[in-house]
Amino acid sequence: MIIDDADRKILRELQHNARIPVTELAKRVGLSKTPVAARIKNMEEAGLISAYRAVVSPLKLGLSHVTFVEVRMSDTRESALKKFNEAVKLVPEIEECYMIAGGFDYLVKVRAHDINHYRQVMGDKISALPFVNSTSTHVAMEAIIEPSEIVI
Repeated sequence: MIIDDADRKILRELQHNARIPVTELAKRVGLSKTPVAARIKNMEEAGLISAYRAVVSPLKLGLSHVTFVEVRMSDTRESALKKFNEAVKLVPEIEECYMIAGGFDYLVKVRAHDINHYRQVMGDKISALPFVNSTSTHVAMEAIIEPSEIVI
């Protein structure tokens, strides 16, 4: 789907507040209500807007400790990767996970209450994931841009 400046304005407003009334959204983007509603519907149908959800503050939940873990696998055949991929989704403390091309196989973002909580997650859950050979931990000192802050 090709989007124009008006669509970008709509997306920025919806990212900031997905519950904004269409009439208010139309005012902010400089269009009337009907074309704004139609553009939103088109973006939803095209899959550009995939969901509306509440963004929960991890800090308000006490989850201020962010750690990135490099994971090296003992087996990188497709069947092993599939088992790891399925298992990693079941660990609630894992906020993000990416397969990486480079010196390790996966990069995992873990959110925990503190270093002790992280240590427990590492020892009980991450190390126990299928085919994990070794890990390397990097503790984040400060978040500069978080995923919910990405702007279109």
